Amino acid sequence: MRLCSIASGSSGNCIYVGSDCAHVLVDVGISKKRIEEGLRSIDMDVRDMDGILITHEHSDHMKGLGVMSRKYHLPIYATRGTIEAIQEMASVGRMPEGLFHEIQEDEEFQIKDLTVRPFHISHDAAQPVGYRLNCKEQSVGIATDMGTYDDYTVRNLQKLDALLLEANHDVRMLQVGSYPYYLKRRILGNQGHLSNENAGQLLCRLLHDRLKAVFLGHLSKENNYEQLAYETVCQEVTMGDNPYQSKDFRIQVASREQVSELITI
Repeated sequence: MRLCSIASGSSGNCIYVGSDCAHVLVDVGISKKRIEEGLRSIDMDVRDMDGILITHEHSDHMKGLGVMSRKYHLPIYATRGTIEAIQEMASVGRMPEGLFHEIQEDEEFQIKDLTVRPFHISHDAAQPVGYRLNCKEQSVGIATDMGTYDDYTVRNLQKLDALLLEANHDVRMLQVGSYPYYLKRRILGNQGHLSNENAGQLLCRLLHDRLKAVFLGHLSKENNYEQLAYETVCQEVTMGDNPYQSKDFRIQVASREQVSELITI
């Protein structure tokens, strides 16, 4: 399997996951041009894609969906709540008929040799999900936009080979920053976003000897920066109640502007 972050951050998200036979995008929250250029940088083309998995309807995850759909007619996989929310958005424009495929939390479906398992996440959207994608014995997880996590979240993300995990904000930066109170409260709430500390604590519960790569994603532009997210998560891992040190794993930050390296499992 392969994993690459084309863009990850509060301003736009798009992740590529693929196997030898199947290729998908998880979210298309950036422009069509950036998606095309990002895929070309890893020797892929949008026409190689077998579908688009949408996590939820917020614009930083699907604002390129209308343009992409009208040009490439790729199947779109999303929950009923997400589909209905997207269809009500005037900004998406007219969508070609028959592209939406309704999926359900905890019900696996196939895209060629990829087995996709959506799982519920806690976020202020209609029916948001994260994704676990398996091919044979290999697995990749995408988990962002979570205000909190629980044992259910951990079960869905255990024994992965690679993971893209939200590390959205530094709590102190958010608290003293310029955001209005209602927005701070939303981000810090149980349907908001994971802080650096919480991302590190969740990661501690997911570590195992076979985990090959971790991307820290969906960083806030205003309330975080890459080195702080990286150091905070690494500290949580090293100081946490687990047998590992952060140096035991390949942990890196997914950029909002630049395409990451292509991780091959």
